[in-house]
Amino acid sequence: MCRQAFIIDKVPRYDYIGKKILKIDEKYFINDHGFREAIGFSNKKNIERTLKNIVYNELKSRSYDVKIGKVKEYEIDFIASKNKEIEYYQVSYLLESEKTREREFGVYRHISDNFPKYVLSMDENDFSQNGIRHKNIIKFLLEK
Repeated sequence: MCRQAFIIDKVPRYDYIGKKILKIDEKYFINDHGFREAIGFSNKKNIERTLKNIVYNELKSRSYDVKIGKVKEYEIDFIASKNKEIEYYQVSYLLESEKTREREFGVYRHISDNFPKYVLSMDENDFSQNGIRHKNIIKFLLEK
């Protein structure tokens, strides 16, 4: 019912290795954060989930087909495709620890193609590495 009213979107999970859509583990994203606040959930308490939702909505507004990625036991936050081009996105609130940077950038070691790979966070410092671009989420939202 909520999907038919365009309140939420169901996003399929794509198996990168098997090159197929999985029938389980899809995720749901809300189209307006005001709904979360209205029913009593704070967007501030789960900032990472809120940021992922904002990036999802932005990718959709840029006319990308968006899927959640799975490669081995790792998750790619978003695989965005348009006109046979693909971009990969990881989203994190902050990349303050080495462990967090390893988690967000490390998943890309399992992706063998040469399509652009991004890590988005609220950090102002540039943590780009090994051809993977780090961007500030606010600057990303203001692009294009």
